[in-house]
Amino acid sequence: MPSLIAPEAALQSFVLAFSALFSIVNPVGSSLIFAQVTAANSHGERLELARRIGFYAALIMLAALWAGAPILNFFGVSLAALRIAGGLVVAASAWTLLTAPEAREARKQAEATREPAGTADGNLAEIAFFPLTLPFTTGPGTIAVAIALGSNRPAPGPDRIGFYVGMSLAALAIAVLVRFTYGSADRVVTWIGPVGARVLGRLFAFLLLCVGTQITVNGITDVLGPLLAQARA
Repeated sequence: MPSLIAPEAALQSFVLAFSALFSIVNPVGSSLIFAQVTAANSHGERLELARRIGFYAALIMLAALWAGAPILNFFGVSLAALRIAGGLVVAASAWTLLTAPEAREARKQAEATREPAGTADGNLAEIAFFPLTLPFTTGPGTIAVAIALGSNRPAPGPDRIGFYVGMSLAALAIAVLVRFTYGSADRVVTWIGPVGARVLGRLFAFLLLCVGTQITVNGITDVLGPLLAQARA
């Protein structure tokens, strides 16, 4: 009896999505900024913020992975066009991370400090979603990357199921990393420092550039493949 899930497809999808999402979310580097903007909060409040941000980040990434591409297809955007555009957006984001990480860090710090840190539970819940989850942790760039990854799904069958399982596990793994790096932000600052976070971010930014290029190539192949086959016939 054939398996409903292709383990190899799940593993490949997990590695692909994890490297792409890690580079754009950058939980280690973001935790350094999180430590600065929540310096006035108690340790317990930081842990509560980290827990909420991890939960919200998982919801945003999973929604973009699962529903982003079908919604765009509903509005008449073909899968090939979505792959080409999404791949270019991912590659452009990666190039920015490689060449100007300081500018991105400054932008993310500005996003995180739009609202002052609060102490009431209701205020904590509010700032945990905006601005600390959206747009600081999982902003438009993360959503674009997730949609582009979701558009790279294979044909229906065990490979597609494995694809979504791997992608979903990668998104959940990133959310867990966000939860623990933010919750241990002080230790991260001491252990790795800003320079180490920047080096790690550039390494994963290069992997993200490769991912964006591959998604674009897949989209171009989808467009040119039938045309070349028709020309040969």
